[in-house]
Amino acid sequence: MSLSSVHVHERRKGQPVRTPKVTEVVVTPVAVVDPPLLNASGVHQPYQLRAIVELRTDAGLVGLGETYGDDPVLANLRAAAPALVGLDVFDLNGLALRVARALGSVTVDTPTDLIGVASREKSVAQTAGAFEVACYDVQGKATGLRVCDLLGGAVRESVPFSAYLFYRWATHPEGAAPEGFPDDDWGQALDAEGIVAQARRLVDAYGFRSLKLKGGVFAPEEEVEAVVALREAFPDHPLRLDPNANWSVRTAQRIAPRLEGLLEYLEDPTAGNPGMAAVARATSLPLATNMCVTSFEEVPEAAALGSVAVVLTDHHYWGGFRATQRLSGICQTFGWGMSMHSNTHLGISLAAMTHLAAATPALDYACDTHSPWQREDLVRPGALRWSGGSLTVPSGPGLGVELDRDALARLHRQYLDCGIRHRDDQVGMVLADPTWVRKSPRY
Repeated sequence: MSLSSVHVHERRKGQPVRTPKVTEVVVTPVAVVDPPLLNASGVHQPYQLRAIVELRTDAGLVGLGETYGDDPVLANLRAAAPALVGLDVFDLNGLALRVARALGSVTVDTPTDLIGVASREKSVAQTAGAFEVACYDVQGKATGLRVCDLLGGAVRESVPFSAYLFYRWATHPEGAAPEGFPDDDWGQALDAEGIVAQARRLVDAYGFRSLKLKGGVFAPEEEVEAVVALREAFPDHPLRLDPNANWSVRTAQRIAPRLEGLLEYLEDPTAGNPGMAAVARATSLPLATNMCVTSFEEVPEAAALGSVAVVLTDHHYWGGFRATQRLSGICQTFGWGMSMHSNTHLGISLAAMTHLAAATPALDYACDTHSPWQREDLVRPGALRWSGGSLTVPSGPGLGVELDRDALARLHRQYLDCGIRHRDDQVGMVLADPTWVRKSPRY
């Protein structure tokens, strides 16, 4: 008998089912150490910020969520939190309404400059999405079901991910990190040889079966050389390149044909739907995006112009699980493929991504993840298991992960001490080269 039929049956007998209601919302910002990964905006700072959400309920159950931890995001989470007290965790329409009312007409900067222009729709979606994940976690704990089962059932019990390759420095520039900062042993990767070596290490450690290179760092011709070297080293691995819109339309039109037959898709070579459409007309390569289609209001233009063939979803800024499932239907309608975007994240988000991917039939490309680059976490080990480049869906109820409160306290203290409150990838670049200026497009 389904949960919905139980509700109907009990209500007919005059005995409504008692479902958990929110009694308290706790939002805890944390900072995690991060390596000097290069991208179109600059270089990762020594610490990346996340926000951990806990929904405490009158049933004694606690739901977990995770999202960006920049000041504007924290302000929205804290503004909406009091409005959720008394919310039934199954009332997700009520959740969205309460968040929208609490935020009013607010529009804040997006937590990363890679997901387009800020809007009220995006602000509400980012905030509601974090709380929705926590509601589903409580739902699962209350029913004994996994989140993927609550989302319609798992169509795959193992979710494939792609190795995320970065040009990088061996260490953060002098002055960026505090004394005693724990650098890793990956060394630098600043050319094709370094990228291939990095890929071999990730494939050997995790078994990844597809490879994605974060581009937009060096001249396009150099990044094409890295793609060619990856194809020679890994002839059977699908490849992707993501310049993060750091190429002009003319550059992208010139370079894209050289990548035909090498890539499964080219992600965001240039900015905006009109520019992407112009590039699409110049190449047979599928173009993917997580920059020009990042909310429902941006879908019509993309569909009208034919600018994309693959959309990289991200429940953190699309509005949660249900919004992503709506997006999946839209992708099927327009014949778009679907993958999953990643930012620096911890185990709660990784579990949420895995459950969502498991329950989304149209997700036909391996997902992105930054997980191999993270050396700190705040979920207890054992629930998230890698095998053959895929992550097994956690078997426990809800998200299937448990919060390590000692780790949470330590990472919160790290947040308080590090002084970073908003991601700014330009800081390290200027420390390394005072003449460096962010330009978009650069090439």
